[in-house]
Amino acid sequence: MVSPTQLKENEVFMAFSSYATIIILKMMAMSAITACYRISVKAFANPEDSVVFGKGENAKKYIRTDDHVERVRRAHLNDLENMVPFLGIGLLYSLSGPDLSTALWHFRLFVGARIYHTIAYLTPLPQPNRGVSFFVGYGVTFSMAYRLLKTTWYL
Repeated sequence: MVSPTQLKENEVFMAFSSYATIIILKMMAMSAITACYRISVKAFANPEDSVVFGKGENAKKYIRTDDHVERVRRAHLNDLENMVPFLGIGLLYSLSGPDLSTALWHFRLFVGARIYHTIAYLTPLPQPNRGVSFFVGYGVTFSMAYRLLKTTWYL
């Protein structure tokens, strides 16, 4: 069992905690950005959300999709699809005793790739910007998983 004191003394775990917090806050910001886009273009997914702008039949015209809102939503969904594996594997990786400098490269590359991916998605920048940033982040997670299995494989 790992004690809280041991976790605080584990520099890799502390670094992971910092970078994980950054990407979680970024992912949370995507929810707020989606809401701002919805409000600015008056495009809502649920009837109860549209009543602020009208009643009855007048409110129904605001229940619609919008390309800009959908782009932000897709960026947010892509974050969810990539950050959940990173958080799980990164936690296990950080507790497996990796070299600090190698771990920092993994964490920094992933966070940088995800931030760049969001910028490329929302701007939108031409491909392959978004694709490259996706695969960099994906590759980082795979690299940590590989290193984790390589050092902890029990058969």
